[in-house]
Amino acid sequence: MPFFYLNPVVKFGTEEQKARMLPPLVAGRDKACFAVTEPDAGLDTLNLKTRAERNGDHYVVSGQKIWISTAQVATKVLLLARTTPSDQVSKRTEGLSLFYTGLDHRYVDIREIDKMGRKAVDSNEMFIDGLPVPVEDRIGEEGKGFELILHGMNPERILIAAEAVGLGHAALAKAVSYAGERKVFGRQIGRNQAIQHPLAACWMELEAANLMVFRAASLYDTGEPCGAQANAAKYLASEAAFKTCETAVMSHGGMGYAKEFHVERYLRESMITRIAPVSPHMILNFIAEKVLGLPRSY
Repeated sequence: MPFFYLNPVVKFGTEEQKARMLPPLVAGRDKACFAVTEPDAGLDTLNLKTRAERNGDHYVVSGQKIWISTAQVATKVLLLARTTPSDQVSKRTEGLSLFYTGLDHRYVDIREIDKMGRKAVDSNEMFIDGLPVPVEDRIGEEGKGFELILHGMNPERILIAAEAVGLGHAALAKAVSYAGERKVFGRQIGRNQAIQHPLAACWMELEAANLMVFRAASLYDTGEPCGAQANAAKYLASEAAFKTCETAVMSHGGMGYAKEFHVERYLRESMITRIAPVSPHMILNFIAEKVLGLPRSY
């Protein structure tokens, strides 16, 4: 995931920054996390409160972040912070600056969040108190950070969509296998249309979502605008994955609730693809406003 978040460095970093920041990450010497979300801001990124105050040749950063993945092992952080108070900017999108800097634990307290799934990746609260950040670790112009992070969001949505499609197919394979083996009333349950039809519908929805994933990815790879397609791919894939995982549990009957068959875990994992990094409701808002031209609803 951090490779996608570091896209702003690739696109907007100076040659010195790219030479200094990217090779250690690719080689595995550095591990990065992405610190944007805050407890009181959520998806309202422009309402961030974490401050970065200029002090000579460095900034001093203080604030709180939440749902920061891989912070337990990270040595670097891509950090979005406010450098100009919101009441002093002409546009809401201004006043936020982006930094890629060392994660110094003398100034940063990291606390892991225990969660229902996705146990392979840690999620954390981050408390920042006076973290010094060299000016040369700022990416792009001061106050233009919000525009820069957008270049990491579309590939992230495409990645999550592809993950959701894969998860859905894994759950579908488990359900199909079980339906072919389980016998009730002297016959395989997979002979019953009440089992067949929901699974067939899940396959079609996953395949349709996958086409949108590849459509979004192809647009991104060729440098074309892909915001609508990336969001649509994430929405369609996560909804299809959730439906498929739920169907897989139900196809197993009581055994779907047992950890032995894994489908209950797939159902739990499918929730995160719906929630993060943007909720289905916000994607619908985006499509309604940006694609259909309807008035902003929030």
